[in-house]
Amino acid sequence: MPAPVRGVDASALDALIGETTLLFHRLKVVAEQVHGQGEVSAGRRGVLRSLAREGPRSVPQLARSRPVSRQLIQSLVNGLLEAGYVERVANPAHRRSHLLRLTPAGRRFVASMERRERQLLSGLRLDAGREELEAAASTLRRVRAFFEGERWQRRVSHRTQPARPQEESR
Repeated sequence: MPAPVRGVDASALDALIGETTLLFHRLKVVAEQVHGQGEVSAGRRGVLRSLAREGPRSVPQLARSRPVSRQLIQSLVNGLLEAGYVERVANPAHRRSHLLRLTPAGRRFVASMERRERQLLSGLRLDAGREELEAAASTLRRVRAFFEGERWQRRVSHRTQPARPQEESR
């Protein structure tokens, strides 16, 4: 386990964030190339994938995990309900906020997505070994956890407006 970090090289972190952002946008294009737009958009595929990995979730739970608005998730879920990929079930923790879970058709759809992805990814010749990829994933996980955590929230909680560049002295 790595030693606790007291400070971070801001330029190195900025480079990591920049590359992560660029990769995120590229992966959206890659997903369209692999899956096409078809009947299920990227947002809907993301909701299906979350339900497959995490089990039944409510709309607010799905929204917090993204993080996006409940309204956006609800609109995605409405299409998935209509397509028969998800269903509402009782939520023992909340009377009005149902849980959503995959239907058998939803599970089959997610399995076919994952099969397509595995077939394409397994044949790639990427200039990075397993250990490098695992280390990169671990680093990204720790950075994400920091920005989701209490220390970051305390640091930015006093801000009520976005930071503005300082005006030049006259």
